[in-house]
Amino acid sequence: MINPVLKRTVTGLAVGMAVLLAILFAPLSVFPGVIELLALLAFAEYAMLLRQKVRLTSLNGLLMLALGLVVVLGGFGALLAVAFKNGAPMSGNLMFLYVIMIIKFSDVGGFAFGLTSAKLMKGGNHKMCPTISPGKSWEGMAGSIFASCLVSCCWMHGTGYSLVKSLALGATAAIVGTFGDLVESKFKRWIGVKDSTAFKFTNGMGGLLDMFDSLVFAPAVLYPFL
Repeated sequence: MINPVLKRTVTGLAVGMAVLLAILFAPLSVFPGVIELLALLAFAEYAMLLRQKVRLTSLNGLLMLALGLVVVLGGFGALLAVAFKNGAPMSGNLMFLYVIMIIKFSDVGGFAFGLTSAKLMKGGNHKMCPTISPGKSWEGMAGSIFASCLVSCCWMHGTGYSLVKSLALGATAAIVGTFGDLVESKFKRWIGVKDSTAFKFTNGMGGLLDMFDSLVFAPAVLYPFL
């Protein structure tokens, strides 16, 4: 039987490489269509999960649908705006990739640090929100910030940002990205599911919302400071 950690890692690297190549070589003109499609699928997955808990035509259902629509459209809209930001020091493709990387590498750093510290520390990690996401720890949070800041600093030559600004953007991406992850985890626990698997495109990585949870809030927060 394949180790689930190895499976998730290999799948994540494969998906990451595909996304990297697509962002680097795709013309900006196709970005709106692709992001709109992803936003539509993400909202559809949210609605499919929500209907397991509430009747969508009820007042509560309609209010939660409206809230989900605002969050999804706002998150994906901010991500799209990054690529077309006027006066960006880099091309739209590279600025888009920079933001994606500082957010998603915080996931990688948190996963790696959390897994390692859990094995090395006596008694395991210090849990951050055990009732919402048992796997989240303060050690993992430190790893998320470290990885995101490291990636952000590696882009300093391209972005033209100072060391302080690069570190600030990296830390912000990690913190807000983790918040988005926790919001999605809370929603899944309320629904009663482990993964948002309505649209499970990748083996071992859950559903579409699981892949984009950290990207929902972070681009909107980072956008004014880019």
